[in-house]
Amino acid sequence: MRVLILNADYQRFLAWLYRRHPGLENSSYDAQMAARSASLFGVADFYSRNFEALGHTAANIHVNNGWMQTAWAREHGIGVTPSQPPGAAVSDAIPGWLQRAVAPFKPVLRPLARRIGLSPRLDAQSEQILLAQIEDFKPDLILNQDLFHVDTRLVRRIKQICRPIMVGQVGIVPSRGEDWSVYDLLISQIAAVVDFFRQQGARSEVIHLGFEPAILDVLPPAPARSIDVSFVGAVSADHQQRVAQLEAVARRYDLKLFGSGLHTLPASSPLHRCYQGEVWGVDMYQALRASRVTLNSHIDMAGPEAGNARLFEATGIGAFLLTDFKDNLHTLFEPGREVAVWRSADDCIALIDRYLNDEPARLAIAAAGQARTLSTHTFRQRVSTILQLADRK
Repeated sequence: MRVLILNADYQRFLAWLYRRHPGLENSSYDAQMAARSASLFGVADFYSRNFEALGHTAANIHVNNGWMQTAWAREHGIGVTPSQPPGAAVSDAIPGWLQRAVAPFKPVLRPLARRIGLSPRLDAQSEQILLAQIEDFKPDLILNQDLFHVDTRLVRRIKQICRPIMVGQVGIVPSRGEDWSVYDLLISQIAAVVDFFRQQGARSEVIHLGFEPAILDVLPPAPARSIDVSFVGAVSADHQQRVAQLEAVARRYDLKLFGSGLHTLPASSPLHRCYQGEVWGVDMYQALRASRVTLNSHIDMAGPEAGNARLFEATGIGAFLLTDFKDNLHTLFEPGREVAVWRSADDCIALIDRYLNDEPARLAIAAAGQARTLSTHTFRQRVSTILQLADRK
């Protein structure tokens, strides 16, 4: 089977990647893809390498990486307009106060935002290149991991080219008013999202995110554990419960915050003094490894369900993870043995106190959490499940 994985990247990550590799934008498509995969950011090439390990031909396309995509187009004789220079300023167009106000209404507002140009979508040139890539690769199965850039309208055009099995993957409640029946299967780590798709008449199943064990073979040596308490992730209007918890921790500890979204917080927030900048891929894993305690808190719309990427990234590289309680957490990890679990800000602070002062217990939980992830939550297992479900089309 020929499998194509479609994904998109944050513009801030792309600016960072091309600043780190001066001149990369002038390199070949393969060289740019190799640099993107080596960054280990997001899911990198974790799905494609595991499809290949199971005997399939697989490739990745980063649909909104203009430099990489135009390189492919040039190499295939397609005339294109060059993308803007790497490292160009990436601004947040919507003020923080407005983001906080509209956060609860995002699923309803996304169709309007798309119409007025505030929602991610590919321009005409990017669509042309993507459709040419699909025609060139001729996939039997497409795993679309960005349902916003590659929307249902574009998926219909894709299905006219080679009629692949279309699998969509999303971790948040998607846009209302879309015809999701264009997909053969929609997967999510959140049962509420799966229920939403089923209510729309689409086939949908729960499949969790995972960890790629090969990361452990390519990361630099583990740094000294010089950080008492860390958090890696966004602090945006979509994470208001997270912000409240982290602010409580920051008032008590020397919290190191790596991530984005500080501009959405009031100037009085104690998180500003905790900010260490953004870390991507390898640097993120090293920050987790340098932490005695690393915190996890799910996006607000996750509700009572656990399943974000940090659960598996942190445990997979052997960090001690203190995560928020969710109703289904026990189905993924054994609370108190494989991860530590907080239920309130006060509870979180008490647990930080406890485990900073009990290194043997902290190290035992970290080791057990890593063993669970490496045995149960790998991308090889997730890919096997996708193939089994796709085979039942």
